[in-house]
Amino acid sequence: MLQENQVKENIATDPIVDNQQPKALRVVASIVSYICHPVFMPLIMAFTLSLLSPVSFAGITPKQQGILLLNVLISAVIFPLFSIALMKPLGFINSFHMRTAKERTIPLMVTMIFYFWLSHVFNSMTAVPVPLILKVLMLGNFWGVIVLFVVNIFTKISMHTAAAGGMLGIIIVLMISSPVNMVIPFFVAMAIAGFIGTARLILGAHQRGDVWLGYLVGIAVQIAAYYYMK
Repeated sequence: MLQENQVKENIATDPIVDNQQPKALRVVASIVSYICHPVFMPLIMAFTLSLLSPVSFAGITPKQQGILLLNVLISAVIFPLFSIALMKPLGFINSFHMRTAKERTIPLMVTMIFYFWLSHVFNSMTAVPVPLILKVLMLGNFWGVIVLFVVNIFTKISMHTAAAGGMLGIIIVLMISSPVNMVIPFFVAMAIAGFIGTARLILGAHQRGDVWLGYLVGIAVQIAAYYYMK
């Protein structure tokens, strides 16, 4: 029975490619995967939103904007990274790559807590006026981790493409809510998202279905968060 379960797990996580891709291509794919790692995407997206939609951040001083970004850095990047760094020596994960769906269970739970806290703080903060688009982003990220946690029970969904989908989703929200033309940023985001998904397939990290499912989840949670917060 144990052997049968192991076979099933291997089938569920077998790569779509056999990693016989050219070394240079795999190096580029690895660089893209590290730079666009899901743990960095909330901060990248929050900073990008401040550039793409300055109207949304109107009335906020540069110092207040810096405080908001610092909150994202600490709660969505540093705390999850620190927690995951402790998990390997404690035996909760076998490697930082977390190659199996089972290994990602506890990191997702921990990240869920930090994202919930950050979303709650932004919704409750009165000293600094938090833009609606930033609240939507953080709520969407929190919902996204919940969905990833549930889907991860059944299949190794791509967290990279879920984050990329979140990037597309929040720009779609800007296209809906902002008077500024977001067509060019949207196509740029689509290209970046495509690079991310391709990189994951080149590295053999996911099946194609898990890559596409990640995109769908990321887009859906951001749009849902917008209509919930609106």
